[in-house]
Amino acid sequence: MAADDWLIGRDRHSEAAERIYAAATSLMLRVGYDGFSIDALAGLVHCSPATIYRHAGGKSAIRDVVMARHAERILDSVREEISGLTGPERVVRATTAALRRLRADPLAQMMPPVAPHSGDDWLSDSPIVVAFAHEMVGLTEPDPLAAQWLIRTFLALWHWPLKNPDAEIEMVRRFLGPPYASGSTAATADPQPSA
Repeated sequence: MAADDWLIGRDRHSEAAERIYAAATSLMLRVGYDGFSIDALAGLVHCSPATIYRHAGGKSAIRDVVMARHAERILDSVREEISGLTGPERVVRATTAALRRLRADPLAQMMPPVAPHSGDDWLSDSPIVVAFAHEMVGLTEPDPLAAQWLIRTFLALWHWPLKNPDAEIEMVRRFLGPPYASGSTAATADPQPSA
């Protein structure tokens, strides 16, 4: 083994994965997701592409981990703002706080071209994102349709913001908050039309 081997004396797999995710985050910040490639990442980490695949998976797997970790950090601050809140006020505060933080976040800026326009539903279908939506809404029971409504409304607001922030907050308060008034929603009913 070379003396400058960055994995000597450590848990090789977890240490390699952490180094890869950190480099991937840095690379995505510089070139965006579309410019991100396994070859470029391997060059940044000074290893072969095979090492990247072995320790962290392919491009989409790395993207998912980087985004989930990043979202968790943002949501930690949102959790502080919604602590103790329920019903519509929780949804309104969670939505507006998350929008504010994401719009100011450099890593989040590389996501808009990926999510709504590419036909790839990885963001709205991600179990991690759905779990975050359930938590932000504060539903008493899992409700996939309610989570999807929040996710898709949130993505629309994120990618197509109103120029007037006060109007946006009022729109969220009037049209997104009320469905969550009781802590559970009518969306838990069977979404299939009756025969």
